[in-house]
Amino acid sequence: MTANKKRKGQKEQMHQATEQQQVAAVNGKVSKYTIVVILFLTAAVYIRALQNGIVHIDDDMYLLKNPFLRDFTFSGLKEIFTSFYEYNYHPLTTLTFWLEYRLFEFNPVPYHLFNVVLHLINTWLVYRLATRLSGKTLAGAIVAVLFAIHPMHVESVAWISERKGLLCALFYFLSLLYYLRYVDLGLRRKHLVLSGLFFLTALFSKSAAVTLPVLLLLIDWYRGRKLTAGVIGEKLPFFLLSILFGILAIMSQKAGGALNDVTLEYGLLNRILIFTGGLAFYFEKLIVPYPLSAIHYFPNSNEDILPWLFYASVPILVFVFWLINRKSPWQKEARFGGLFFLISISVMLQLLTVGAAYASERYTYVSYFGLFYIIAQVFSMVQGRSRTVFIWVGGIFVVVFYVLTNNRISAWENTETIFSDIVAKNPGNNHNYLVYTHWGDYYVYNGRNSEAMEQYDKSLDINPYYAKTFIRRGEAQKQPVYAILDYNEAIKLNPGSAIAYNNRGWAYFQIGDKVLAESSLDSAINLDSNMATAYNNRGWVRWQGGDTAGALDDFSSSIRKARFFTKPLYNRAMVNVYTGRYESAIMDYNKLIEMDHADGLAYFNRGLAHISNNDTLRAVEDFRKASDLGNKDAYQSLRYLNK
Repeated sequence: MTANKKRKGQKEQMHQATEQQQVAAVNGKVSKYTIVVILFLTAAVYIRALQNGIVHIDDDMYLLKNPFLRDFTFSGLKEIFTSFYEYNYHPLTTLTFWLEYRLFEFNPVPYHLFNVVLHLINTWLVYRLATRLSGKTLAGAIVAVLFAIHPMHVESVAWISERKGLLCALFYFLSLLYYLRYVDLGLRRKHLVLSGLFFLTALFSKSAAVTLPVLLLLIDWYRGRKLTAGVIGEKLPFFLLSILFGILAIMSQKAGGALNDVTLEYGLLNRILIFTGGLAFYFEKLIVPYPLSAIHYFPNSNEDILPWLFYASVPILVFVFWLINRKSPWQKEARFGGLFFLISISVMLQLLTVGAAYASERYTYVSYFGLFYIIAQVFSMVQGRSRTVFIWVGGIFVVVFYVLTNNRISAWENTETIFSDIVAKNPGNNHNYLVYTHWGDYYVYNGRNSEAMEQYDKSLDINPYYAKTFIRRGEAQKQPVYAILDYNEAIKLNPGSAIAYNNRGWAYFQIGDKVLAESSLDSAINLDSNMATAYNNRGWVRWQGGDTAGALDDFSSSIRKARFFTKPLYNRAMVNVYTGRYESAIMDYNKLIEMDHADGLAYFNRGLAHISNNDTLRAVEDFRKASDLGNKDAYQSLRYLNK
């Protein structure tokens, strides 16, 4: 073959390849490796999250202070699935923390790594879901890249505690995918069953999954299925599960006092504007995701004029409604995507007010799929110059989002960076007292009480009527007398606070007033008959006052109220040793060792109980074990016994 013929053949091949690319673009096709590139770029930006730590916004409660993580027995596993924790029910999420703690304790890297891996899996599932819905890999790729790098999703990935949202999304998307298979592949029952099972696991991850059955009806409409009695009936198990878990969610939030009615505080008109402002917030941040904050507080209620966004929200929402419903080649796609967004975010729209925020970035993790789908479908349908414009504009947005996401991840680096960011993003907002209180708690946890006092003082400067801050400041006080003054203020503000009475009772004991101590502790127990710490404290007061029987009774009550609370076990064992009940003391130390096999003090104390019970051989075994675990007193006891 001559050189000219080769060149001519190469030109024809290039021309054919170009034609194939153009046809693929028109048909909405992209390379099968596109999703691989998207996942690689996503991993590249989120690898920065592996440098972040455990932050004291829920992470402290779900990880550092979570008693469920320390019980590796079957009964402990059962309790995860049968209990509310921190007024939430998401046992599958707790189970993942339970396993990670067993393997890595509180090393933050594995926790963040698992979150990033979940986000990558969800990105792939979003690609598959959008591709199946649209029949276009191009639309799937666009939805996937927006889902992967949108700055509004950083909170869901970079915050360990939002594991529940990532897990829920994974099973939520899987449920939708299998339902689409059910609809598209001949109504095979196994696909519907799998969809239901994934829905159940989504509910076990986070109760927000209750919206899924309505989305199944939306998919039926999108696919052209008539909503007959049979079509609705096949979803009855989905709706029953949704109702059940919805009731559980409301019960848990009520138990925690998170539900509140702000209508009286703001007035009906402003309350409506706050609701519309919260909804408009998500449309605004879709395009302009800056500035972002871990908390978007309600506006100050003592000001007559709301921020401009709340007034602008009504015309914004009217414009969005018109845009979605106007006649166009992509009207059906726009309606589908818009309804997907509204349905999936509906339970988080503050119709029933929870907490102090009118909107939250993490609520977009699933719901933004609908809006991304509209963008992807419009892009895949336009041709000519319009497509060129879309490519350039879309490319700019992707680059900007990538940079913003990279920067936003650093805000979650540690507790101080995220608290500083919240205060900076909410200047002058009266709800910042909550941040300063939690900031103080963080310092107390790390033994930095003087810095904690500064944060509590800042909180009380903003809101001097928040009883919890007085309680927290009392706990950080160096002098019990000053602590009592703080607890007195807390009781004035909230006479029903069992914690304030309990803490005041212990402070009275510290200054030597056993009568007032027991009186305050009695009040704490009357207010909360399940407060294990109050029983333990009163037991100690009674023991010091010579009431051995009362002390043992209180320590036993404390143990029954809180299975993971070790102090009353130590205290009851001590009283039993002093009163000659050595076998009972040994049983308590056995329980302590079952709870923590590395508890050197429990081994040492059990050894002392064995000595008192004239069992030197077992005492020596316990002293050796305690010495191996670093207990110096056990080492000295062994030397003494070996003389």
